[in-house]
Amino acid sequence: MIHTRGLTRSFRVGKDVVEAVRGVDIDVARGELVALLGPNGAGKSTTLRMLTTLLEPTSGTAVVAGHDVRAEPAKVRRGIGFVGQGHGAGDDQRAEEELYTQGLLYGLDRRTARRRADELLDQLELGAAVGREVTKLSGGQRRRLDIAMGLIHEPDLLFLDEPSTGLDPHSRANLWEHITRLRDRLGTTVVLTTHYLDEADDMAERILVIDHGRVIADGSADELKGKVSGDLVTFTVSDGERARAAAGIAERTPSAGAAEVIEDVGRDPEVRLRVERGDAVLPELLRELDAAGISLLTVGVKRPTLDDVFLTLTGRSLREEGA
Repeated sequence: MIHTRGLTRSFRVGKDVVEAVRGVDIDVARGELVALLGPNGAGKSTTLRMLTTLLEPTSGTAVVAGHDVRAEPAKVRRGIGFVGQGHGAGDDQRAEEELYTQGLLYGLDRRTARRRADELLDQLELGAAVGREVTKLSGGQRRRLDIAMGLIHEPDLLFLDEPSTGLDPHSRANLWEHITRLRDRLGTTVVLTTHYLDEADDMAERILVIDHGRVIADGSADELKGKVSGDLVTFTVSDGERARAAAGIAERTPSAGAAEVIEDVGRDPEVRLRVERGDAVLPELLRELDAAGISLLTVGVKRPTLDDVFLTLTGRSLREEGA
């Protein structure tokens, strides 16, 4: 559904040239749900704008929904849906008429446009919005209406640019439930950007991390966490001597890094260890510690977050603002 090679975009600011995107290679298969992550200024929004024909590439190639973004932009637009960060519906329009008009603009006949509008209003639980002006809808209803407008022509590929920004947790969860249900039913390919890392972690099958205009990581959330950071295994014991002995045993664990012993006054000594799969390593490690006569007071495994992944890759947090 998406194939890019060497995609770049530069801007002239006064006498300077700013390279926003510096040679991006992306492949997205039919039916995938892919998240583009990166701080502001990383190049993800510029990349998205090129893929949706809103911005012409400086160099490189991009084929989206079977068509070249340079040579066939109109055909690309017919094959994609796009939900931007702002609301797409007019404030003084009624929800169902705005959706119906969107269908007509995509070339649907009147009967088909009306049928599709009614279907989406039902599927996205917007029945209460029928007959109401857009400005009188709640934030969650307006975002669901935006999704409906992006799906009115049944595109094979849907772009979502921070679709849940500004919504409360309940509305966010409700929106994603609808998106997932529609994707499962229609087989739609979805590409999204988001600053909510839990969304990318829970929803995306693949994650592309973009920084300084380049893709610096590509894989599932679990793959990125395992390769970049690993799980943090911690356990406490009764005294420092046992902690150091336990650390020596722990370091012999396959895939383990160096074990760190933390001894703070007033607290039980703690051993910290990074491993690729804490849930797989821990049972054998506990057996070895027990065989050595080392009793543990507490034990825990912490999975790294996507923010940990980005911090390891770039030295800064996904939540930090870009330049």
